[in-house]
Amino acid sequence: MLTVIRPLLGEEDRKKRSDQVVDYAVSGIPHRIIETAKELAETDVRGDKILFVVVLGRRGLNFEYYHMLEVIRTDRLKRRFGGCVGGIIVDGAGELYTKALARELAFAANRAGLCFPGKALVEGTGSLYNFDTMGRLLGKNYLEAYMHMAKELVRKLYDFSWPSIPANKRNLLVVHAGNRATSNSLMIWDKVTKELPGEVSVKEIGIKNGEIIDCRGCKFETCLHFGEDGKCFYGGVIVDQIYPALLEADSVVLICPNYNDSVSANIMAFINRLTALFRTNDFSAKRFYAVVVSGYSGGDLVAQQIIGAMNFNKNFCLPPDFALIETANAPGSVLNLEGIEKRSGDFAKRMLKEMF
Repeated sequence: MLTVIRPLLGEEDRKKRSDQVVDYAVSGIPHRIIETAKELAETDVRGDKILFVVVLGRRGLNFEYYHMLEVIRTDRLKRRFGGCVGGIIVDGAGELYTKALARELAFAANRAGLCFPGKALVEGTGSLYNFDTMGRLLGKNYLEAYMHMAKELVRKLYDFSWPSIPANKRNLLVVHAGNRATSNSLMIWDKVTKELPGEVSVKEIGIKNGEIIDCRGCKFETCLHFGEDGKCFYGGVIVDQIYPALLEADSVVLICPNYNDSVSANIMAFINRLTALFRTNDFSAKRFYAVVVSGYSGGDLVAQQIIGAMNFNKNFCLPPDFALIETANAPGSVLNLEGIEKRSGDFAKRMLKEMF
């Protein structure tokens, strides 16, 4: 069953374009529509294909969406979206707020059990200029490209199944940029690792300051040329160690302490440098997870940033409840958090459930 969750918006003129896009995307597919938070709270959607369609008003808001968000966040432990696979369409009145809303929604729904295939977001900004490149590639105008991508997203939801992992594989790549003696993030990951059985091969790569150069934005042709050989113009640890390990891995774990409400510079450089490999390799069968530790607050912002980078952009599959998020400041204090043993153990179990 396809369930379209489309929060009501009072601005009728703002709905015309999205109605056209969605009607085209779901044409010929049996579906039901949920438009209010009350309907969402009362409807059992477990096991469904979920398509969120959020239309933003002229000031970048949709108040019914926030009522729905309250339902989703409240029902996290009930796993409202258990067994569901989802995608998101956000239609904006201007050039702002579409991706910010999509990140927030994906994070909340993921914590309630929703998984997302790679590139699970289709956004239409006010001008639709974000479809300039795609329109030229498809030989379509902006609106036609928007409609095409929305239909492709629905097709992706129906075609999606968890990529099978051979019993003799199950390779896990762990990327970090921390110091084990002081990093709360690595300390909690060590707890998770102890729960992983021998059938899971864990390869850990540390990217320290001075060892990694960030992406310099080569021309598309240059990036593609090096990517075809599994390389990047700037070489280094990314090409020598991470590229081969990533191609071999079934799943990736990012160890992400919160640096100014963002991932660290080295982790961001790792994500940026994936572009060359991404241009010539399909990451859609690879899952990604994250361990996020904040000194004070903001773990949700970091998790949302990772979703935007790895799922919306780099086409990695987002498994349910993908992140272990904690708050700890002094080195080692994460080990004393109440309930940390259970939460780290539950995180390992979630990973194993998807791997096996």
